[in-house]
Amino acid sequence: MIRTIATLALIMLTTSNAMTQSSFSETGISAIDEYLRQVVEQTYVPGIVAIVTNERGVIYSGAFGNKDVRRDRAMTTDTIFRIASMTKPITSVAVMMLVEAGHVGLDEPISNYIPDLAGKDVFETFNPQDKSFTSRPANSEITVRHLLTHTSGLGYSFSNEILFQLMGGGPPRASVTSYPLLHDPGTRWTYGENTRVLGSLVEAVSGESLDNFLRERIFDPLGMIDTAYLVPIEKRDRVTTTHTKTTRGLAEAPNPEGPIGGAPRGDGGLLSTAADYSKFMRMFLNEGRGPDGVRLLGAGSIDHMGRNQLGELRVELQPAADASRARPFPQGAGRDGFGLGFQITGSHSNADMRSPGSMSWAGILNTEFWIDPERGIGAVLLMQYLPFYDETALDTLNGFEERVYRHLE
Repeated sequence: MIRTIATLALIMLTTSNAMTQSSFSETGISAIDEYLRQVVEQTYVPGIVAIVTNERGVIYSGAFGNKDVRRDRAMTTDTIFRIASMTKPITSVAVMMLVEAGHVGLDEPISNYIPDLAGKDVFETFNPQDKSFTSRPANSEITVRHLLTHTSGLGYSFSNEILFQLMGGGPPRASVTSYPLLHDPGTRWTYGENTRVLGSLVEAVSGESLDNFLRERIFDPLGMIDTAYLVPIEKRDRVTTTHTKTTRGLAEAPNPEGPIGGAPRGDGGLLSTAADYSKFMRMFLNEGRGPDGVRLLGAGSIDHMGRNQLGELRVELQPAADASRARPFPQGAGRDGFGLGFQITGSHSNADMRSPGSMSWAGILNTEFWIDPERGIGAVLLMQYLPFYDETALDTLNGFEERVYRHLE
């Protein structure tokens, strides 16, 4: 059979791409398995699910320990987790879809879309004795870009002392937007309620509920069949329980008898599986395309989301205002930047860790992921306990990451 030059070139290119795709040998897979198995056997972590994917599909998957300790139910690779703030990158993609469509401007004031956020004040003084404070007008309006990069001045009560003292005894989902900003927009990086506001932006601009928008525009096209704000009754036995670290070890909280999940929020609340989240990560490894080449975002938007947007600013270490929920975070503070919805890894010299330019974030119940475009992989590590970023959770994340890169071929 005679082949044209173009056809031969395509075959050579395809063969080259296949040869350069990241993968693991059986020895590498066994090494990762053994490490995660030891974590469950030798620490108080009750269960773990981990996945590594390249642009074509999953190249490592493992489940260890129990998803329900009291009932002695084993963790499985399709176990459903509360991914908490790993919701944020998904909401950020939804916002970028509206930006691409010309319905939202990155540098437009958020008050153009949500008028209640116009003219915010900034904390000037705070008296911890009587919880009184003074404020002044902010130097500028909050923009959509500020919200995507966590530079708006909005915070969270669990990681800011002022907000914790003002809100610590209040409703668990009370909004910080009723208080002044922690700093002028664009002047510092502070982790906060930014993406909850972005969820409201998606609803205001699209005219759809957030859960419908995410399902129709992201989950369905990517085949994320187990990702939702409410778990269907037929899937509830796949949901892991949660744990909280106490002086006597981990205390397990059984799943409720009723519905598992809650009201949609842009900054949290989704439940998902490692396999589903790997499909979301593959969209970034494929420049905005999903299965069968369906395009969700343009390559330019994907590139923009993965580029540092902070200029000379850097991600700042967030304090443990509520140590029962989180220890100081994140790793990379003082070094890393932030893109549009993702922490962006800065320069470092450790060959056994993710590449500079990698995109990542996490959830408060110690769910973690990163996307490494340079090495062509994405990885998910799911646990389900508080506090976030405790020493064992960090050791587990770093040990998993080191073994991934040590054995990546």
